Amino acid sequence: MTRKVKRTVRIGNITIGGNNPIAVQTMLNIPVEDIAGNVAQARRVAAAGCQIVRVTVPTPADAAVVSAIKEAVEIPVVADIHFDYKAALAAIDAGADKIRINPGNIGDDDRVKAVADACNAKNIPIRIGVNGGSLEKHILAKYGAPVPEAMVESALYHVRLLEKHDFTNIVISIKSSNVPRMMAAYRMLSAQTDYPLHVGVTEAGGNRMGLIKSGMGIGGLLLEGIGDTLRVSLTDEPENEVYAGYDILRAVGYAVAGPEIISCPTCGRTQYPMMEIAKQVEDRLRADGFKKPLKIAIMGCIVNGPGEASDADIGIAGGKDCALLFVRGEKVRMLRGDIVGQFVEEIYKL
Repeated sequence: MTRKVKRTVRIGNITIGGNNPIAVQTMLNIPVEDIAGNVAQARRVAAAGCQIVRVTVPTPADAAVVSAIKEAVEIPVVADIHFDYKAALAAIDAGADKIRINPGNIGDDDRVKAVADACNAKNIPIRIGVNGGSLEKHILAKYGAPVPEAMVESALYHVRLLEKHDFTNIVISIKSSNVPRMMAAYRMLSAQTDYPLHVGVTEAGGNRMGLIKSGMGIGGLLLEGIGDTLRVSLTDEPENEVYAGYDILRAVGYAVAGPEIISCPTCGRTQYPMMEIAKQVEDRLRADGFKKPLKIAIMGCIVNGPGEASDADIGIAGGKDCALLFVRGEKVRMLRGDIVGQFVEEIYKL
C-alpha cells in the first residue's frame, strides 16, 4: 500500500496530509441550542479517541457552541456551515479550527471573499464538502445524475471559488451513500488535486449496514492510498463512529493506538460463553481507555484456538467452564471462575 501524498493542512493541533497519520473525526448530534449537551458529548468523543470534532452552526448566534466546546476539550473543533456566511464569520470569531462550507452555496462573491479572508487571517482551513445528493443544479443538469464526474466537477468548482481569493488552505470531501460511486469519485479527485482528502460514505445507515458500507468504501480507498482524514457516518452515537474509524484503520494495516481483538465465529465445540466474554473484554478495555497495540484473541475451543491465534500477543481458548490462557503462542494456565477479570489482568501485565 503506497499512500498518495497530499499537501499538508493544519487543523488546530492536528496536521493532516503529507505523511501524517490519518485523523479520525466525528460529528456531534445534540441539538445545537443544548450547549451543555454538546459539551458533554464532545468530552465523550474526545475520551473515545476522536481527533477532530464537528458541530453544526446554523446561525451566527449558534457559534456560541463552538467556544463552549473549545473550552471543554483540546481537540480541534470544526464548524459546519450551510448557506449563512455570517454564521461562518461568527464561528471563526468563536475560535473554530476549521470551517466546513461550500462557497457556492453562501451567496455572491463578496460573501465568499469575506469568509476566505477571515479564514486566511487566522490560518483556518476550509473543507469543501460535496454530497452526491445535493449537487448544484447546473452540474446536475449537465450530467443528469450524481455520477462521479459530476461530483468531481462540483468539488473543483468550489475550489476555484476559493482560489480566486488566494485561499488554498483547503480540504475536500466528495461523499455519496453509493459505495462504488463514492470510491470512483475519490479516485478521480485524487488524481486531479493535491489537496488533502476527507473520506467517508454519507448516509451509510445504522450499525450493520453503515459499518459494512463504511468498511468497504473507506477501507477500500485507504488500501489504494487515498485519504488523509476520515469519518464513519452512522445512525448511532458519535463515539461508535470513532471506534469504527480506528477499527477500519487497523483492518487495513495502519498502526493505531489500542488493541485489536480477534475472535472466532464459534461452533458446536464451544463449551463456555465465548460471545459474552468477548463483549465484556472489549467493553472493559474500551471503558479503561486501554491503548497498548496488542493483538488479543478470544477463541472458542482448546482444540484449534491456540493454533489459529498463534500470532496473537495474548489470548484465551475455551474449555468446559474454563479457558486456556496463552501468551505469544505459549500455553500458560487454565482460567476458572471470573475468566474475564483474570484475562484482563493478564492483558495489563504485557
